[in-house]
Amino acid sequence: MSSDSQTAQEALSFADLGLSPKVLSAVSDAGYTQPTPIQAGAIPHAVQGKDVLGIAQTGTGKTAAFVLPMITRLEKGRARARMPRTLILEPTRELAAQVEENFVRYGKNHKLTVALLIGGVSFDEQERKLERGADVLIATPGRLLDHFERGKLLLTGVDILVIDEADRMLDMGFIPDIERVCKLIPFTRQTLFFSATMPPEITKLTEQFLQAPIRIEVSKAASTNTSITQRLVKSGSKPWDKREVLRDLIRAEEDSLKNAIIFCNRKVEVAELYRSLTRHEFDAGALHGDMDQRARMQMLAAFRDGKLKLLVASDVAARGLDIPDVSHVFNYDVPIHAEDYVHRIGRTGRAGRSGKSFTITTKSDTKYVDAIEKLIGQTIEWHDGDLSTLTASDSQDEAPRRGRGAPRRAGRKDDETRHGRKPRGEHKAASGDHDKAEPAAEPAERRERKEAIRSENAERKAKPERNEKRPARQHQEDNDRTVGFGDDVPAFMRIIAKV
Repeated sequence: MSSDSQTAQEALSFADLGLSPKVLSAVSDAGYTQPTPIQAGAIPHAVQGKDVLGIAQTGTGKTAAFVLPMITRLEKGRARARMPRTLILEPTRELAAQVEENFVRYGKNHKLTVALLIGGVSFDEQERKLERGADVLIATPGRLLDHFERGKLLLTGVDILVIDEADRMLDMGFIPDIERVCKLIPFTRQTLFFSATMPPEITKLTEQFLQAPIRIEVSKAASTNTSITQRLVKSGSKPWDKREVLRDLIRAEEDSLKNAIIFCNRKVEVAELYRSLTRHEFDAGALHGDMDQRARMQMLAAFRDGKLKLLVASDVAARGLDIPDVSHVFNYDVPIHAEDYVHRIGRTGRAGRSGKSFTITTKSDTKYVDAIEKLIGQTIEWHDGDLSTLTASDSQDEAPRRGRGAPRRAGRKDDETRHGRKPRGEHKAASGDHDKAEPAAEPAERRERKEAIRSENAERKAKPERNEKRPARQHQEDNDRTVGFGDDVPAFMRIIAKV
């Protein structure tokens, strides 16, 4: 986008975008006066009923870019039972619920019926909303098709289709479902298509289902916000090394850290890291896809309201969630897909604010970091020396997977041993000396408990075994023989030996 067009858009207000007076009043009440570039570019065309292809980095206000013109166009007409007037497809439950909140905020001067079809909620409750008629239907693809197949939903009345976070849809395998939904909706519909990145598969989808779309691209695809300070942080490859590095980072950033999202690649790592942080008395919560919907929404609400300082999450929290004032993002794991890095760190530095992101990196993560730097077109600085500055012990790779029959090593459970030893790194001398302190003597209470267990085991072994209640048939006489067929072996059981 040229500097002249940027200057022209900066001078625009919401009143210049063709929105209705009722919508403008709701926007003003929400405290917004000037549209973001994606809003200024997309809203006028959307209000006119044109297809729009919007490409913008996360955190630029894409949700309002389709919600505001939809409300304006929905002022005319009326919903019918089981036939929604508009349909918005979202990849996750959290994003769908967030879009519903936007309709409540900006549609307060309208009497619009909004139905939310997501997993983890009763079918019966959702069906009752559909029976009353929905002006706006917000859904995840799987639950939408479930209702359609049950005969509770008709899509022939949809005038506006919105496909949001399309690249995330691709990652989650929803593209076949989207293609099916598009074929169920009238060809004359208006389609609004939004994505942060445009891989080839998404480009083919837009060519198939959009009619002469207006392309609005306000920033380079897959670029990161310049207001975010990005750093790589070296770490050994063992899990307890990474956890210790993360704790040190959180403590070092304590003065500027208002709240933070900590991203892990796998759900099991989310659970383990959450337990570790709470054991070390950090104010943390967890969010991942295996949690039920009520628990996920409660956890998000607690984090938004400031009741939680740290949120350990999988990539379910990486796309589009509107938590406007996140000060820090920590990548506990380097994302395998480079695009996920853009979405993760996009949770901070939103709405003109500054933010910080730290990505904990081991030697095995080098190829993923290279892919990220290639995608975003910049080199990420190291926080405190690169991987070459790791000590010999820290840079060793994790031990190979234990083979079958090999002795099990005495390992830790997370950062503590099973008998309550202090976490790794906390045996240092109080004077601040970095040399390792000598192992502390075993507490007297633990020695007494071990001795009691040993003596109890010895007494148990000395007692005679009780065999008097065993069944009489358990031991057969030595001269008992099993009776077989003898010479009367059936013909079908006889095997003729080959000479």
